Amino acid sequence: MNFTPELVGIGKYSGEMAQWLHAKGHEVRVIASPPFFPHWVPFDGHRAWAYSKTECDGITVWRAPTWVPARPRALARLAHLLSFMVSSVPLLFGQIRWKPDIVFVVEPPLMCAPAVLFFSRMLGIKSWLHIQDYEVDAAFDLGLVRGARMRRMALSMERWLLGRFHRVSTISAAMLDKARGKGIDETRLVLLPNWVDVRAIFPQPAPPTADGPRLPNGYRAALGIAADEVVVLYAGSLGNKQGIELLADAAHRLVAAAHIHFVLCGNGPSREPLKAACADLPRVHFLDLHPAERHSERLGMATLPVLPQRADAADLVMPSKLAGMLASGKPVIVTAHEGTELSRVVAGRGLVVPPGDADALADAIARLAVSRPQREAMGAAARAFAETELDRNAILLRLEQELLRCVA
Repeated sequence: MNFTPELVGIGKYSGEMAQWLHAKGHEVRVIASPPFFPHWVPFDGHRAWAYSKTECDGITVWRAPTWVPARPRALARLAHLLSFMVSSVPLLFGQIRWKPDIVFVVEPPLMCAPAVLFFSRMLGIKSWLHIQDYEVDAAFDLGLVRGARMRRMALSMERWLLGRFHRVSTISAAMLDKARGKGIDETRLVLLPNWVDVRAIFPQPAPPTADGPRLPNGYRAALGIAADEVVVLYAGSLGNKQGIELLADAAHRLVAAAHIHFVLCGNGPSREPLKAACADLPRVHFLDLHPAERHSERLGMATLPVLPQRADAADLVMPSKLAGMLASGKPVIVTAHEGTELSRVVAGRGLVVPPGDADALADAIARLAVSRPQREAMGAAARAFAETELDRNAILLRLEQELLRCVA
């Protein structure tokens, strides 16, 4: 069977999905942009304005020319997505002679959906839309695009597009409810949560191996943070959906707590303003993101992984980084309103505080910082949830069954 992901880039989940399906004997081809995230600069060996074709672990990957803005603001992001939409069309229609069984497109960007639908209808094959973010709702709710008339038009077009895919999947129960509200029939909906490789990400410090004890956490050692000190860790994109400025406010409120460090690991448009806001705080550290093979060690540095979210992004996205946090066996602190999907997942496995409330966030950090038994109990519950509900192999097996069912 041939599966063709149509992707913006081979991100963590899309890449793992393609590799897993290929390993199961399915033929997979990928159309993607040049890799550029999170620095918004094409990776070494890639050019923004060139077509290319490579083989990646047995998977054919075509790269479409894509404009990558140095400052990814609203209009620049729109132009960025538009450039990929236009340049990817020849690559997509270049697959006509191959004729896959199903074409799989990931939103964002929804802009690619019309070409995918036309391609699938022309060949008489199945189409699948997977929604990581509701980008239309998020763009208006976050104030990136404004205007009631513009919103009505955009939502109407989105509803029309969603209604023409053979399958629509998304990553949480709340996001499935939103898809139902957009008119998607229940028989075409699939829950496909973000997964985690629980064998690659595990609680640290890890037990001794046959070769002797594990080394101390390298990140803590490099930053001069003692093993018994508390590390509040944020690792991920420093963008405008995260409400990341709340971490600076909480750090200021905890400046007198000499045993608490904040480590902010990532890149994005909010990094420099955040560094400026923390310039006078000696126990706030900034790191770039490191290779994926060090992801478990990076999470292992944390005492308390923290996940801020803006209130107006609630239930429009389910942060993919949450799965790794839970698998690391640490109690997670999130900002979310009660009753949202994010708050339900974290309940009993960490603490939930109201979005935008720096006092509540600082208080939650301070409470867990002095209560090791509570941290250990919540961390064990988080790990158990990751193992039973978010295991990569189990979720991808279900995906494979749904793909086969869709084609049948």
